[in-house]
Amino acid sequence: MPFNSAEIASLAGRGSEITTSFRLLPFLPFRAKWIARIVEFEWNRYFADEQQNGPFKRFHHSHLVARETRNGVEGTALRDVIEYEVGYGFLGRLAGQYIVARILQKSFEYRKKAAAKLLVP
Repeated sequence: MPFNSAEIASLAGRGSEITTSFRLLPFLPFRAKWIARIVEFEWNRYFADEQQNGPFKRFHHSHLVARETRNGVEGTALRDVIEYEVGYGFLGRLAGQYIVARILQKSFEYRKKAAAKLLVP
């Protein structure tokens, strides 16, 4: 289905920036800003964003999209690939392995459930 010019103008692609905020720790009242830029994009296949400003030393997130058939039903499979470095030397590596990895896993489990509610009839 083709897009009209107004729809095309509202689409994100390579170079687009996404700004969001999050709580560093759930019990703290203040939020930190996170800015990511889409650095790779291939229509109907994937896009990738990288942190421009945020809590990580490096954060690269690929969003992969693929046509898939399960139990005779054709649909779309979504997959995330995340590469990151926390920074802060040895303490950062420990936090990354035992705390940050768990937080990211919980976040993406939540997103998976939310997407399923939105996308599956």
